[in-house]
Amino acid sequence: MGSAIISQSSNLTLFDFTSSDNVSDWTEQSDTVRTVGKSKAVIVIQETQVFRRAVFFTLLNPQSNGAGFAGVRTETTLNLTGYNNIDINCRGQGNNTGYKVVLRHKGQDNEPYPTYEQFFTAPMSTEEFSTVSLPLTNFTAYYRGKVVPDADALDVTNITSFGLQVYGGVYQTVHQSGVSSLEINTIVATS
Repeated sequence: MGSAIISQSSNLTLFDFTSSDNVSDWTEQSDTVRTVGKSKAVIVIQETQVFRRAVFFTLLNPQSNGAGFAGVRTETTLNLTGYNNIDINCRGQGNNTGYKVVLRHKGQDNEPYPTYEQFFTAPMSTEEFSTVSLPLTNFTAYYRGKVVPDADALDVTNITSFGLQVYGGVYQTVHQSGVSSLEINTIVATS
């Protein structure tokens, strides 16, 4: 299970990959069920004498209409009451810039329940890291890539799954494919 550590500020550190020993509690959630759209994702810890961080590697091989995704997720027990955003300190490289955070709540971690998603553009750089800020109020319910307009709102008091995903773009104006990586230092809930 993913752990949350309270920092000295009013922020809540959800994942600190700069001090994590491993990411064995993250599992792949990719589109491997389709004949055409077989994608792959893995998250690993990269450690040198100077730094430690997570690297989310993806190979996105969608169908011709953009259907496909590559992701990872971990089970959590998070209560984000009083927090406004999820901030990801990261940088991207490779073919794709479009990512999303995928949350689930109330133990509804598989079919037929919707996911709560928010899209973001990875800051692309070989040098600098940037922080992407995702307002909790902007997480929208999706089921198989389509918005679920009558779904309950995300229950921020009971988030039970946290995921990262690169998407093919089946219902988006931009379609993505190929190899990418997202390097991540921390994921923090902020007030």
